[in-house]
Amino acid sequence: MTVLVGWILALGMVVVVPFGLRLIDDDRQRLGPVGQVWPAAGLLGGLSLLLDRGTAFAVALACCYAAVAAWLAVLALLRLLRRRSLAPVEIAVLTAMAAPAVAASSLIAERGGWELFGFGMTTQLLTVAHFHYAGFAAALVAALTASRAPSPSSSIAAVTVPVGIALVFLGYFTGDEVELAGAVVLTAGMWLLGWTVWRDVAPSARGRVTRALFGVSAAVLAVTMLLALSWAAGHVWDAVPHLSLTWMAATHGLANALGFALCGLLAWRRLQRAPSPEVRERPSRRTWRS
Repeated sequence: MTVLVGWILALGMVVVVPFGLRLIDDDRQRLGPVGQVWPAAGLLGGLSLLLDRGTAFAVALACCYAAVAAWLAVLALLRLLRRRSLAPVEIAVLTAMAAPAVAASSLIAERGGWELFGFGMTTQLLTVAHFHYAGFAAALVAALTASRAPSPSSSIAAVTVPVGIALVFLGYFTGDEVELAGAVVLTAGMWLLGWTVWRDVAPSARGRVTRALFGVSAAVLAVTMLLALSWAAGHVWDAVPHLSLTWMAATHGLANALGFALCGLLAWRRLQRAPSPEVRERPSRRTWRS
């Protein structure tokens, strides 16, 4: 299980985050430098997972990744201070920009063998994964969807995905019941996001490949979030069946990494490279500018 989670984490650090950063419209050109150094920093973070836990070199490599993640979090704070907006799109994009810093903090603790806030090593690894894929990728996709295809459903998804992420994280500290509440909110937000992408984005994309990528990204959520919901519920009520941690990594984790995050971000990149309207215009259409 640990080896598989390591590969999923490496994909998130080396590919998903730097690829996703290119999708953010950056009128101040502040994301360019951090995006350029991120692949190298992600590679260092990934290499730290290959070293023995508790070694100084593993911690140093994780700290290199954390430094770049903290840089991105500072840019998120500057964006908030500059725009002073908590519109749904802003909530989602700020969540995406801040999430890797939380993941990197947990990575440092796990690589050092330290029980951060009393959490064991497995929980800390799962936290790293959660904040790369739910925290960064899902929040970013929610922001992109709410910006390019404005509707009540996309706006609700752009809020419920970050709120669900926060509640799941809070549940780590407060108990399984709060984590279950977070899983319910996050699942609802992800299902709504997937449905909005399937309904409003995928059909109107011009290329077959782009439509297929959007379709896969949206469809995967129907299954993976059901698994997440059963996992959280199974820790509250013993009668609820749920997969083991190893099988959760092999199903929920791997499918979300490849099917949802990677396919989804590839689809949005193809959409941005074709600036002609590939998403249906709506009367309330807004432009998302950083």
